[in-house]
Amino acid sequence: MRILRFSCFDMNKTHVIEHLRFALESQLHRAKEAAKAAHDAATHEESVAETQYDTLGLEAAYLAQGQAERVNECYRDIQAFNTVFKETEFPKVREGALVSLIDDQDQQKWFFIGPSSGGLSVTVKEHTIYVVTREAPLGKKLLGKKVDDEVELVIGDKKQFYTIDKLI
Repeated sequence: MRILRFSCFDMNKTHVIEHLRFALESQLHRAKEAAKAAHDAATHEESVAETQYDTLGLEAAYLAQGQAERVNECYRDIQAFNTVFKETEFPKVREGALVSLIDDQDQQKWFFIGPSSGGLSVTVKEHTIYVVTREAPLGKKLLGKKVDDEVELVIGDKKQFYTIDKLI
């Protein structure tokens, strides 16, 4: 496989961490707003059941409970990320690593191996960084790998090949 090296751009992990912190805090803020709105709806006088078949109040209470759990999940995510943000040495891919992959079309993609929040993405200097957890198919394939190792990922009936270009 031919690999092009991207020397014109050096990713700054500190900036990535700042963007991830902001994204996690934004998720928490949105979750808190949704929880408050759901709580207000559940406790509003219009949510009181008028008949035995009126379930609006019950549904609002379930929604409020779910939103409160989402707030707790956001707090847990922030705490978990704060732990991996402190890690600095990465001879091999593990949680907290920032990884650059080159696909078989010589396209560069950036991934942060996170403890949670898989699918979260941030943009730093026009580069999108995707959070991948160790449980995700790509996360499983990357763990323990080093720079220049190759990774094969099968999605459906399609195989994708990547080479680890950078590990920060």
